[in-house]
Amino acid sequence: MMIPDRTALVLSALKGVSATRFFEIAELTGYRREQLAEVFDTSLKTFQRYEREQKKLNPQDSEKVLKIMALFQTGEAVFGTADAFRRWMDKPAYGLGNQVPFDLLHTSGGIDLVTDEVVRIEYGDLA
Repeated sequence: MMIPDRTALVLSALKGVSATRFFEIAELTGYRREQLAEVFDTSLKTFQRYEREQKKLNPQDSEKVLKIMALFQTGEAVFGTADAFRRWMDKPAYGLGNQVPFDLLHTSGGIDLVTDEVVRIEYGDLA
């Protein structure tokens, strides 16, 4: 599911996305569910309970889910494969002050920084 623009993303987040989306990003990104749950400061058990109860995520978590989905779709397109993008996500990135991109996913602003960096790489601004 591609999010067409930031306005649509925010409006979707405000409505709340299904907890199932959390499990979809685990599938999409290839990260362990436990690793991703840490990004949301929520236990995996909580996500599993929400999914069972068919609950929606709060707007902040919904926004993070949607942004991470969009980031990984963009990253896979730029790097060629999900594996290549995940390798980049797991090592210090020069354009991000040598921070590990995955570690920046804890905040919405951090996701934006990583997305901006991927777009710069796409346009050849740096390697």
